[in-house]
Amino acid sequence: MANIKSALKRIRSSGQKQLRNQPIRARARSAAKEARLAIESGNPAEAEQAIRAAFSALDRAAAKGVIHKRNAARRKSRLVKTLAKTSQG
Repeated sequence: MANIKSALKRIRSSGQKQLRNQPIRARARSAAKEARLAIESGNPAEAEQAIRAAFSALDRAAAKGVIHKRNAARRKSRLVKTLAKTSQG
């Protein structure tokens, strides 16, 4: 446990930040997972709708600074790439 006043405050503030960010991060992860499952199911309309929801959740998380904007872009890119690969085959 920290003894310095500023370190104690950083522990408190980082804990609050973690609690505030956790649901946003979880929502983004869940939306991405649902999109992957929808792509695998083979229903293109359902997959596209799930990808839209995932894009929205990832963009929201990036805008709030919960994840880095390039992290969000990479995840979105992978989703679209997976969708394109399944629609070709």
